[in-house]
Amino acid sequence: MNQTIIDLYDRFTHGQISRRRFLDRLAVLAGGSAAATALLPLLQNNYALAETVPESDSRIKTEAATIAGISAYVAKPAQGTSGGGDKFPAVIVIHENRGLNPHIKDVTRRFATAGYLAVGVDMLTPLGGTPADEDKAREMFSQVKPDDVAAQLTAVVAAVRARPDSNGKVGAVGFCWGGGAVNNLAVADPTLDAGVAYYGRQPDAAKVASIKAPLLLHYGGLDTNINPGIPAYEAALKAGGKDYKIYVYDGANHAFNNDTNAARYDKPAADLAWGRTLDFLKQHLA
Repeated sequence: MNQTIIDLYDRFTHGQISRRRFLDRLAVLAGGSAAATALLPLLQNNYALAETVPESDSRIKTEAATIAGISAYVAKPAQGTSGGGDKFPAVIVIHENRGLNPHIKDVTRRFATAGYLAVGVDMLTPLGGTPADEDKAREMFSQVKPDDVAAQLTAVVAAVRARPDSNGKVGAVGFCWGGGAVNNLAVADPTLDAGVAYYGRQPDAAKVASIKAPLLLHYGGLDTNINPGIPAYEAALKAGGKDYKIYVYDGANHAFNNDTNAARYDKPAADLAWGRTLDFLKQHLA
């Protein structure tokens, strides 16, 4: 798909332009309203694809829970699948700016198959929870304050660490909006054991000194919205002697990990980043 169209959609999904302006501009770029209508499903998430690990997978078990006041989708290895142990390293999975949707639940199950107590949080809980309408969900994020989210996630980390099925180590992995939330959580919570941010907005460089957790930061090379913040973030991490790794995936767009989005998903980049993520979490949470 034309990169200009992908960039336009990215601006829309991040609230930089209205839906009406997005659709009008898309019609111009596509060559008419009919062509724009045909392109729209390729730009939007298709949650019919969001079951790479089905709910019925015998390797895992899932449940709905409320953790530190936040609604969550919990997935973990079925008993006996990890050598008989019943305590697992934990990963908080933080969604994009569409909330806790089927794709993020699927990612949560993927972590469970890798041996983790995975907790997919719904950070729209204080506003009533993630709605089915993605446009409404995006609008709701304008009411969410980063400092409140960091405080809520800090409480979730503590609650997950105290669970009887946790081994006491807790990391966080976030995507897009959730990637930014991981960065802010690392600033706010010195007890976080590891953080992985996929194309997440960077924190204020002046706050980076507070970070204690090792960080793994993934970025798409074509992401003109988020990538301008990389140099200042890296400079602050380097100056503070922080434990971090940054990977920029050439030719990949923002949201390259989201395999329900035909326009932006990049399988080679997603597979490479996923492997690096699992290696990183194993190193710091085992």
